[in-house]
Amino acid sequence: MAEVDFESGEEKKSSKKLIIIIMAVLILIGGGGAGYYFFFMNDPAAEGEEAVEEPEEEEADAGNSGVFYFDLDKPFIVQFPKGNEAKLLQVSISIQVNDELFIEELKKHEPMIRNNFLMVMADANAGELKTVEGKENLKAELLEALNKIMDKMSKKNHVEDLFFTALVMQ
Repeated sequence: MAEVDFESGEEKKSSKKLIIIIMAVLILIGGGGAGYYFFFMNDPAAEGEEAVEEPEEEEADAGNSGVFYFDLDKPFIVQFPKGNEAKLLQVSISIQVNDELFIEELKKHEPMIRNNFLMVMADANAGELKTVEGKENLKAELLEALNKIMDKMSKKNHVEDLFFTALVMQ
């Protein structure tokens, strides 16, 4: 009689093991099917759509390429000498760069940038700044000053352009 209990105990254990194994196999099959669906069934190339190309490694290592803006925090205020058509110039500036990481370089060198911009603006002619051409000339001079600074102080210069976000003369 002891042998029968032993055998029935073995049968219960093996049937539990069999159920556990079957459940594990079903879970693996279900997970594999779901993985196949998500990876291959939603592939745009499989549906006839154009696949999005991955960026090359060089572009990925270069940082976040694109168009980014860095606003110089405080406006520039320049007082013109007596005899000019205006007494005061106030300018706010935003710098366009093609690498988001380069904005940290601009922040690092902002005191030098502000100094050189003030020197250029103080030398400007208030009468000329009333015209679009005069403003474009000032912009070109400021951009040239900025490029000189960044070429000197940084490994790569990612400055694209410079914009006046406010310009007031009194």
